[in-house]
Amino acid sequence: MKTVKEVSELTGISIRTLRYYDEIDLLKPAKVTEAGYRLYDESSLKKLRQIMFFRELEVPLSEIKAIMKNSESDNRKILETQKMMLEMKRNRLNGIIELISDVLKGEDKMSFETFNKDDIQKIIQHSLKIMSEEDKKIIIEHYGDIEKFKESVAEGFKDEKACEHLIKIYGSKEKAVEASLKSTGTREEVTEQKNEMDLIYKQFACAMESSDEDMSMKAVKRLGESCKNLFKMDNARVLLLEMAKDYLNHSQLEEDTDKQYGKGVTKYIGSAIYRYYGVENLE
Repeated sequence: MKTVKEVSELTGISIRTLRYYDEIDLLKPAKVTEAGYRLYDESSLKKLRQIMFFRELEVPLSEIKAIMKNSESDNRKILETQKMMLEMKRNRLNGIIELISDVLKGEDKMSFETFNKDDIQKIIQHSLKIMSEEDKKIIIEHYGDIEKFKESVAEGFKDEKACEHLIKIYGSKEKAVEASLKSTGTREEVTEQKNEMDLIYKQFACAMESSDEDMSMKAVKRLGESCKNLFKMDNARVLLLEMAKDYLNHSQLEEDTDKQYGKGVTKYIGSAIYRYYGVENLE
């Protein structure tokens, strides 16, 4: 048994706070002597450690009391609650850390100037250069000839909203052009990237089925790394949040993805991305 003074010295919690916990029935001493001294046993200290953990997460005392009361006979439930709260805090920090990274790189100062004709022609020519003959045949079948394809792409760059969206993802017009001019890799590398995306979506499906939040967060991180590699970007946060928005609001996308990976997986991925970055689901 330890006295209130010994517990205070051991934990750094003031004697006054320990007395208050007793008064509100949050942490009762194991025994009170005839002289009125509070004594705490190992079980009391264990409970105090749990309270300290919740306080570290800035959980109000009233909520801590409710959590611990509802889980008195099941220590596993308390641990699961603590794990969930830690994950929530981590997810919020993920978003903050990446936002700070953007600011440090100057990516908060976005230039929304439209792409000039030279930029557009560079992107179009590069696209045709790395395009396979099979893809060129498909384009000719769809547009009639390559020149009409070029005209269509150039026309697309006149869409101010689309350009702003592209610049927002990369941080600047220069970075967007630079990324588009980087080689997308060999056919084998492209196939490898597609296979990686397929595995990631299957990981999401598995996480949804098993309600495994840890697996879900790992899948989001893996998706971000894959996007950074595929689209030649330093930070995939903006892109992933845009993807999440689409996954939660586009019925056709939901229908196609759910058909391939399982009912409900599209919205699950969108929500998982929001949770990872600590962003409120605005569904």
